Amino acid sequence: MSEKKMIVDKQTKNFHLPRWNEIPEIDLYIDQVVSLLENYLSNYIKSDNEKEDKIITKTMINNYVKHGVIHPPVNKKYSKKHIAYLFVIFILKQIYSIEEIKKLIALAIKTSPTNQAYNRFCSELEKAITMTFTGDNYIKNDRLSHEQYILRNVVQSFANKLYVQKVFLKND
Repeated sequence: MSEKKMIVDKQTKNFHLPRWNEIPEIDLYIDQVVSLLENYLSNYIKSDNEKEDKIITKTMINNYVKHGVIHPPVNKKYSKKHIAYLFVIFILKQIYSIEEIKKLIALAIKTSPTNQAYNRFCSELEKAITMTFTGDNYIKNDRLSHEQYILRNVVQSFANKLYVQKVFLKND
């Protein structure tokens, strides 16, 4: 394909996940967490249930706690760390199983503090989406660690799925 792909819409072009320092410092109740996640992700991920409009529910979050993907909330409030994990989980569950997500998160936090691993995930995801929608390529000379290469492929899988949905399948 010689012609470059075009960014589909402003929302996709301006895809942004909040960085660690942009996530609220105060702990949030589950309704607030759902609202925050919906605000950022509703244009980029699909609901598990075709009949339901909600892409994020309290039940889903409670299931991630029950399955040990995230720690239980403290006094029914979710911390910055919980919220960062949930952003990653809701993005990755579009492609990977819960068990696979647990392994990927464990790999990321084994090699970096949570805040750095989360910020790296956000940056790599945004870069992958931009590059996928514009037709650009990664620089081949990148000297990546095994973990960084895994991360790059993980976020690229989401970007590829998003591209096919927005450009070919036209799922809103």
